[in-house]
Order: sequence, then structure tokens, then C-alpha cells
Amino acid sequence: MTSASVSFRITRSTEDLAHTTHALSLRLVKLEQRLEALELQIQHALERRDQRDPLELNSLENVERLLHDCRSLLGLDGDASQEAATGSASNSDDGIESGAVDVLAMDSPEELAA
Repeated sequence: MTSASVSFRITRSTEDLAHTTHALSLRLVKLEQRLEALELQIQHALERRDQRDPLELNSLENVERLLHDCRSLLGLDGDASQEAATGSASNSDDGIESGAVDVLAMDSPEELAA
């Protein structure tokens, strides 16, 4: 009877191991499918980021230019009020005020994005 009992336990343990292995295999397949789906989502997101709409890029460049212009103008207003308070106007050799040179030497949109 002991050999039959041991044989039954071995068979039972083998069946339990087979069920556990099968369940783990199914989980592994599901996880691999989820990983593949996430990798595809990331790949599509990167492609969309690299292939933005040209109109959107142009619009963003215009917004950056306008923002830079506004900052330059605000800087000119601050410089002009300081010059008026001290009573001295600084002119360059060309007769252009130093603040106006800042407006003429605007950064390109690529430099603003960096």
C-alpha cells in the first residue's frame, strides 16, 4: 500500500505541476502580448512626434517669434525708462539705439526651442 500511496502522490504532484506550468505559460503569453502592444504604442507615439503637422510647426514658430518680440519690447520699455530717468540716451555708431539692436538681432525659432 505504501508504494501505491507514493505513486498516487507523485501522480498528483505531477498533475499539479503541469497545471501550474500551464497557468504560468498563459500568463507569460498575456504579458508578452501586452508588452508588444505597449511597444507599438510607443513606436506610434514617436512617429507622430517626428511627423508633426507642418501647419502646427509653422504656428508654433510664429508664436515663438511673437513671444520673443514681446520680450524684446518689454526690455526696450525698461531700458527707455532707465535712460529717461538718468537723462542719457545711448546711441551706437550707426545712430541706432542699443535697445533697437536687440529687436533686430532676434533669435531664430530653432535657437528658441533649444
